[in-house]
Amino acid sequence: MIAVASGKGGVGKSTVSVNLALALAQTGLKVGVLDADIYGPSQGALLGLPEGTRPDVANELLQPVTAHGVGCMSMGFVTSERTPAIWRGPMASGALQQLLTQTEWGELDVLVVDMPPGTGDIQLTLAQRVPITGAVIVTTPQDIALLDARKGIEMFRKVEIPVIGIVENMSTHVCSNCGHTEAVFGSGGGESVAQDYDTRLLGHLPLALEVREQSDAGKPIVVSSPDAPASQVFKEIATQVNDFLRDAVSEAPVINILDD
Repeated sequence: MIAVASGKGGVGKSTVSVNLALALAQTGLKVGVLDADIYGPSQGALLGLPEGTRPDVANELLQPVTAHGVGCMSMGFVTSERTPAIWRGPMASGALQQLLTQTEWGELDVLVVDMPPGTGDIQLTLAQRVPITGAVIVTTPQDIALLDARKGIEMFRKVEIPVIGIVENMSTHVCSNCGHTEAVFGSGGGESVAQDYDTRLLGHLPLALEVREQSDAGKPIVVSSPDAPASQVFKEIATQVNDFLRDAVSEAPVINILDD
């Protein structure tokens, strides 16, 4: 289980989550996506699922909704787009536990969890009750975003969940007219945080109009434009995450039961 998290909203965490999941699926893995953002679920829209999509139920268990080859479960499938979840923390945490425990995921290799922003009840519920293998932190280069990214890393450290690395989103902007590249939000922030916390910078994602357009259309860039620069970065990030998962599995203890 991979948690994709951010210290603050608006940094592109959900976009990174869905494209990371699809990039992992393109390597042959069986991948699922859990939209754990109870208050602002967006994975259904990002995957191009129409409003009003509802999961099937079999043997009293919810069946993931499949799109682009990955199974997804989201609070957005059991509420409408115009119905906010006006819940206190314990209610939101309870709803998340239901999505986790009452969904028949099947035989997955990887479950990508799109976390809500911040370090509150839902994050603690997942960290304490679910065996998360590692976390990916998404940030933008601005100093304010980097401050919140540090808080996210500290939270995972306190609950003893390894941080796989940092994804710096909106790293540079390439002018569509002249091709000039400019770091409009600053530069070097992701590398600095990665060094401070002895982790890695998984990749720089550009601030690209195509990524926004394809996301809004429900066609994530990894699927719609696999050769685009952003898609190549997502694939590189997926390779590093996959390497981490293989190492984590190989380091797990092996239990042999002998009939003596």
